[in-house]
Formats: sequence, C-alpha cells, structure tokens
Amino acid sequence: MERRSIGIVMNGVTGRMGYRQHLLRSILAIREQGGVRTGDGTVLWPEPVLVGRSEAKLRDLAERHGLTAWTTDLAEALARPGIEVYFDAQVTGARVEAIRAAVAAGKHVYTEKPLAEDLDEALALARLADEAGIKHGVVQDKLFLPGLLKLKRLVDGGFFGRILSVRGEFGYWVFEGDWQDAQRPSWNYRAEDGGGIILDMFCHWRYVLDGVVAPVRSVQALGATHIPERVDEDGKPYEATADDAAYGIFELDGGIVAQVNSSWTTRVFRDELVEFQVDGTEGSAVAGLRRCRVQHRSMTPKPVWNPDLPATEDFRSQWQEIPDNVEFDNGFKAQWEMFLRSVADDSPFPWDFYAGARGVQLAELGLRSWREGRRLEVPDL
Repeated sequence: MERRSIGIVMNGVTGRMGYRQHLLRSILAIREQGGVRTGDGTVLWPEPVLVGRSEAKLRDLAERHGLTAWTTDLAEALARPGIEVYFDAQVTGARVEAIRAAVAAGKHVYTEKPLAEDLDEALALARLADEAGIKHGVVQDKLFLPGLLKLKRLVDGGFFGRILSVRGEFGYWVFEGDWQDAQRPSWNYRAEDGGGIILDMFCHWRYVLDGVVAPVRSVQALGATHIPERVDEDGKPYEATADDAAYGIFELDGGIVAQVNSSWTTRVFRDELVEFQVDGTEGSAVAGLRRCRVQHRSMTPKPVWNPDLPATEDFRSQWQEIPDNVEFDNGFKAQWEMFLRSVADDSPFPWDFYAGARGVQLAELGLRSWREGRRLEVPDL
C-alpha cells in the first residue's frame, strides 16, 4: 500500500476553531487513524505546517503534539517543499490577502467561513482560484452534523409531505468578559475586525437551508447589539460595534418560510445549542447537533387551548427518536477527508468558493435588510 505525504499550511491554528476542530480533531485525528485512503488505494499522510502570529504559542502547540514544522512567516511556509494545500482559520479580515498569496503560490485552498467580508471579494477569490486551476473549498461543517444528516434523510425520503416552515434557534450566553471570561474572542464583537453574528451565522444558514431543505429566495433580517460594551482578553473594556443577535425570516423555494434566531445573548432552554424544527403536511421533525425526533401525522395529538387549566400532556414524550443507523464521524474531519481526496484524485469538491460566496451574499443582504428595514430578494449568483 503506497503512502503519500501531503503538506498542509495551517494558518490560524492558535485560535479556538483552528486548533480544536481543524488541527486536533481533524488533521491530527486523521494521522492517528493512519491517513486518508484515496480512490486508487493510496494513503494520504497529512504533514501540517503551523502558521500564526505568536511564536510562543506556535512553539507550545507544536511541542504539545509532537510536531516540528511551524513559522510566523506565511510566505516562507508556502515556499516549503511538499506543500500542496493552504488552510485558513484566521480572523475574517486577514483571510483574503492570505488566500490570494496561497493561490499565487499555486496551492489548493481550503478555508473557514466567511470566505470574505463582502460578496465582491468572495467572487473575486472564486474566479482567481478557477483561473489558477486549483481546488478550492469552504468549511460547511453543519451539513455533517448527525442531527442534520438525519433531517436530510427525512427530507430526501419524503417524510414531511409538503414542507411548510422551518424554525431555527441558535445561541447561548457569551459572557461579557468582566466577572467571567468570554467564550468567544473579542474581535467577534467589533465590526471593524470582521465581527458580527450576521456575517458569521448567515453564512451557515445559507448552506444549511439550501442543502437540507430548499434554496433561499428572500431575506428579511433585524440585527441588534444587545451588549454595547464588553471586556477583551487583556481585561480592557471596549465598545461592541458589531451585532450580537440576529432575527431572520427567509423565504425558500416552494413558499417555505424559515425563521432563524441567532444570538450570543440568550440563555439556553432547549436540548442543544442549535435546533431546527421542520413542519410539513405529513409530519414534523426537530433536529439538533446530534438528535433528531419526529412526529408523524398519524401520531399527532389533538391539543385543545384552555388557559384556565394546567397542561397535563407531556408533549416531548409524544415524539419518536430517529436512530443513528450509521456511525457518524466528526463533521470537520469528514469534510477534511473529502477535500484531501478531491486534491489527490483531481475530483470535484461540492462546497467550493462559490458556495462560500453564496453564504457571504446572504450575510451581506441580511445586513442591508436590517439597515433598510425591508425584505430583499436573493438573486442567483
């Protein structure tokens, strides 16, 4: 069995997502399982080169995991022999310039979302990558969540009949950073640094709605900055200039109405941090990160509104659990394996920069809808 090394420049791995999901639970996990098998039986062995701004953090990270290749110089990393792939998990504002450098160096590019801060930049990157003849992809991790994979199975199997509506709830309380440390980096709350929940989460909702339910055709959004001042990683107060909550209504193909709330200023009273309820003429489902429960038309109870009496029904117990039926891998790791196979086999990768641009498009339209206070159509790119 032939084994082939594939060098990967990983930029931004000292950050939360870059480290936990992409280095630790994806690339290092792939190495622990013995690599990735390609179509011709070759086993790909990822060789990461860690890149970031802090020499101390990079050295610590490398030593912790037995890695030797790291640098604060992106150009030097891209010029190393054996490098085939560039990965970006930096703050959004630094992404475009770094991806342009990687494309110019002839590297295949896989990146976190959002691809860019505006649609024009995102489309320019997509066209640049096409002209260079490289493979390009954007992380679409939620499509690989067990709960949404089960929901997609139900949609494809016709369980819902005619789908009527979707309701999504995402979020949790992110501490302000004063009496408890914040769970998210401070740049998330500064618009000038590419922060904001609309730019972050509407990119997700685009591919979730498009890929699981139906294409998005219009958006009406209301954003808010509920917490106007926060405290950064150095204990210094700063003004929150970006939105920390967004309330969106999306019209999908077929007249389906989707309502999705996204908030870093809400306390969780549900089973998972994100849940989607889909209602159809034949049945309904509630899907989260891992679980998916259904209620078919034939099993739907007949509640009667009577505010004078306490409710005696246990509504949650009237739903059935969808079984796993397969073993679900980590979603980030599963998509990494697909991208590496695409590079090695020269095969199509479905979530390219154009898919990333569609996410940026919806975020841009969501921000504009909020500013102008009106519903906006989502045109085809």
